Amino acid sequence: MTVENPSRTAQSRTSGLLDAAVAALALSLSVFSAPNYGQSMALSEVESSVVAQASTRTTGAEDQSIRLFKVQVPQAALDDLRKRIAATRWPDKETVDDRSQGAQLAKLQELVRYWGGDYDWRKVEAKLNGFPQFVTTIDGVDIHFIHVRSRHKNALSVIVTHGWPGSVIEQLKIIAPLTDPTAHGGGAEDAFDVVIPSLPGYGFSGKPTGTGWDPDRIARVWAELMKRLGYTRYVAQGGDWGSPISSAMARQAPPGLLGIHINLPATVPPEVAAALAGGPAPAGLSEKERAVLEALMTYGRQGNSAYFIMMTARPQTVGYGATDSPAGLAAWVLVHPGFAQWTYGADPERSPTKDDVLDNITLYWVTNTATSAARLYWENGGRGSVIVAAAQKTAEISLPVAITVFPDDVYRAPETWARRAYRNLTYFHEVDKGGHFAAWEQPELFSAELRAAFRSLR
Repeated sequence: MTVENPSRTAQSRTSGLLDAAVAALALSLSVFSAPNYGQSMALSEVESSVVAQASTRTTGAEDQSIRLFKVQVPQAALDDLRKRIAATRWPDKETVDDRSQGAQLAKLQELVRYWGGDYDWRKVEAKLNGFPQFVTTIDGVDIHFIHVRSRHKNALSVIVTHGWPGSVIEQLKIIAPLTDPTAHGGGAEDAFDVVIPSLPGYGFSGKPTGTGWDPDRIARVWAELMKRLGYTRYVAQGGDWGSPISSAMARQAPPGLLGIHINLPATVPPEVAAALAGGPAPAGLSEKERAVLEALMTYGRQGNSAYFIMMTARPQTVGYGATDSPAGLAAWVLVHPGFAQWTYGADPERSPTKDDVLDNITLYWVTNTATSAARLYWENGGRGSVIVAAAQKTAEISLPVAITVFPDDVYRAPETWARRAYRNLTYFHEVDKGGHFAAWEQPELFSAELRAAFRSLR
């Protein structure tokens, strides 16, 4: 994605999307639609009962209380989902033998048929309800979050931010290793108190009804959340959208924030960003840097950032199909490059499993958040690429920054670029396994990286 001026208008933002397609770090495109078979129950009925099992809050001035929350999806919503799956009108088969045209028909059909049959949402619902969950209202929006305190003394608190097409479900497997490190190869001194919020417009958080909910605003909301929880010393972690949000927190440097760890860093330097926008390749690149540049160019040429462009330009349009068709929603999620190596659950021992991925997709479905989640891309449009250093204003970050590079991620930042981008880079490590959804794919390794990354800040 080109380096863009954050003050650009919506018109200029949209006009720059063609250039952005070449360089954007992104996830995918699959255009879909489904006939309207009719709703077995009004969406308002579903949504009002799906999300809210939080205790009653007061009205008037913004209530700063923290309320208990329990997930309790009505059976009628799950029955409606299965009926829609059974009524799916499928397209014809792709004309290639790979995923270059999008989610492949046979694989998607098998997954969706399982979704409409043997899949059991109640299992993940019970798992979620096994963790302490809460809701609090910040800046007019209800923020859902999981909050697990460690049994170990002097635990360091960390706020972990997911991205798209993820959710808090993506982070569930790191809770135990972080809060109870002695049971997972660490020491008591490595313990964390863990806070995992749902982004505004995602999952069980509220949906913003106005504009302006970009990463900077969410970063301020996260700082307020940690303040309300009483934390005076904490760190932040993020991949995907969690990276620009955590980076914004570091720029804003709220009281108590000690440093950040990110696994999708904004390290692309200006001359490389210019080359990605169509300019000449810069001279003097090392072999590794040139390989990364070529990989990003190939990524853009293959259309891997098309989903990013579509949601940045027209999230509302994307939302109609994803809201009406379960198969369409699944296809839209699974064409994300982070799923390029996923085998649709063929290996039940490999995380994320088939059920893991369906848990996440079902969360989008039952909360009707495909559209509201996509709007984060539109809100970010004027800022520019999430991997370009200038676009993310990394030069303004003085707090300690830690980076882990996972080999199968969609962007593998060279250390040379990372040290240029972040003046206070305190930790950089390239690990030997894991991809874009690192916490999901390699929870033990991911947790070990957080222990190492933040050890000097305790």
